[in-house]
Parts: sequence; structure tokens; C-alpha cells
Amino acid sequence: MPRIKSAIKRVKIAERNRLRNKATKAMVRALMKKVTSLSSAYAANPQPETLQEIQAAMSAAFSRIDKAAKTGVLHKNTAARRKARLSRIVQRSLAATSAS
Repeated sequence: MPRIKSAIKRVKIAERNRLRNKATKAMVRALMKKVTSLSSAYAANPQPETLQEIQAAMSAAFSRIDKAAKTGVLHKNTAARRKARLSRIVQRSLAATSAS
């Protein structure tokens, strides 16, 4: 444990930031999981309400991912990759329902 006052403060700040970053990453994962589960549900049983839910969930996920990248929790390339994966998943589920 540090004895110097400024080092003690830095330890407290680092812990606070770690917990905040952890919560942000957990929220991003939860929103991504919600989008994927909604898109698979839509592929199995296409309903217009589900499509609206997908769009709302995707918007929320994109917003949270962008904020995480802006604050430095996620790297910008990681954020772009996650957004691209979500878009690809949704597009595939929409294409599967329109093809059948």
C-alpha cells in the first residue's frame, strides 16, 4: 500500500475508474446480447413489433458503444467492430425472413 498522499489518492481514483469501466463494458455486452436475441427471435417468428424492438435496441447499443469509445473504455476499432457485427447479425436475420 502506498504511503504518499498523492499515491493513495491515485489508487482510489484507479479503483473508481475500474469499476465504472467494468459497468460500462457490462452494459455494452448486455445490449449486444439483447440485439442478438431479438434478431434470432425475429428470424424464427417475424413480427413488426419485434422489428421495432430490434431497431430500438440497436440504437441503444450503438449509442452506448460510441460513448464507451469516446470515453476511452473501448478502443475505437473495437467499437467499430462490435457495431459492424451487430449490423451484420441484424441484416442476416432480416434477409433470412425476407427470403422465406
